[in-house]
Amino acid sequence: MKDTMSIRLFILGFFLLAGCGRGVEVQEVTEVTASEDSLPKNVPAISVGEDDWPWWRGTSQTGIVSGQDIPTEWGPETNIVWKTNIPGRGHASPTIVGNYIFLATADEKAETQSVLAYDRATGKNLWEKQLHSGGLTGKDGMHHKSSHASSTIASDGERLFAVFLNNDQLHASALDFKGEIVWEETLGSFSPKFGYAPSPILYESLVIFAADNWGGGYISAHNRLTGELVWRIKRPATSTYSTPVIVERDDQDLMVISGCEKVAAFNPMTGEEIWSTKGTAEATVGTTIWEGNKIVASGGYPGKNTICLNAETGEELWHVKDHVYVPSMAVKDGYVYTVDDDGIAFCWSLEDGKEQWKKRIGGNFSSSPVIADDKILITDEEGTTVVFAANPEKFTLISKNTLGEEAFASPVVIGNHIYLRHADRGGNRQETLYCIGKSEEL
Repeated sequence: MKDTMSIRLFILGFFLLAGCGRGVEVQEVTEVTASEDSLPKNVPAISVGEDDWPWWRGTSQTGIVSGQDIPTEWGPETNIVWKTNIPGRGHASPTIVGNYIFLATADEKAETQSVLAYDRATGKNLWEKQLHSGGLTGKDGMHHKSSHASSTIASDGERLFAVFLNNDQLHASALDFKGEIVWEETLGSFSPKFGYAPSPILYESLVIFAADNWGGGYISAHNRLTGELVWRIKRPATSTYSTPVIVERDDQDLMVISGCEKVAAFNPMTGEEIWSTKGTAEATVGTTIWEGNKIVASGGYPGKNTICLNAETGEELWHVKDHVYVPSMAVKDGYVYTVDDDGIAFCWSLEDGKEQWKKRIGGNFSSSPVIADDKILITDEEGTTVVFAANPEKFTLISKNTLGEEAFASPVVIGNHIYLRHADRGGNRQETLYCIGKSEEL
């Protein structure tokens, strides 16, 4: 009887620990309201071009590009313009502005977190700026698939904005294109369950950081020039991982984010909540997508559904039980395309959620798709990029192309070239940045 009671207490303790992680104490988040006086003034406009990929999911924040002439087949000896070794490990996608490629990376053995710069034409390493030493999150606060450099760098054309989780706090840094620090700010405490994932987003004079975590979540906006806090809003004490997105509207742009069992829209200039709708799941990873007056979000854990909302009111228009947890989705010309974590590709009508087709393509996916004209590219965790047609009538596989043995970063497509961050495991794991194209001309 005594042994039985001990077993029961052990099991109860296990589940309590599983639910509470490291026994996280909820931190009090101080909200800061933006006033007319506190809004940044004399901040230069964001200056990036059509040939840039300046932040997560590209200029449009939707993973959609047009006017491309990319190859549909490549391999270790085929259509490789250049390749270069990347020190450390990270899941951040390449950020490309002008002649520069920027990457976030972390050396787990040396316990450093850094920003890297490469020449876009040749792949030559230009500089490396170490931002943090020591303080990497332990295994109890990391998913085995996660990395210590998962956030994609954002650029306004003059500065780079990077964010790292270090010593259970989020630290934001602004650098110039020579790798010199412009400003640094500690955003606040962050109690990780599976690490940190959201990427910074830019809106007018602001750089915005999401920090949902089970120690007390928040989103904060800072002056791009100085790093000074402009506004901060409180979020639920929930571990969720999505990057916000700016939904462009004629009357008022919205900042939309999923997670915490809801989809919420805010005024990106002030942080004021516009609407909030119950949906998706407690934890989501993918970034919300939008087209016209419709917003689509998917998740996650433990709930599993995909929901479409009216952008103006937040009213639910439709939902389906199929879902995507880690990858983001993409929408084009009234149709939603995605590949879920388990390798099933879907196409839904944006109008009513009707399934157009469903196809198992195999593999496990953590990256997000890019739609380049009429082609969709998405890379699985084993380093194979699947290319299929953006066609709502039927699934049409175009090619499967493998480089390395591992990939978590999403593809980047600019002009006639594809940029991929892959890794070979081997005895000493090595990451590689590839430039793929039909010719060397950039």
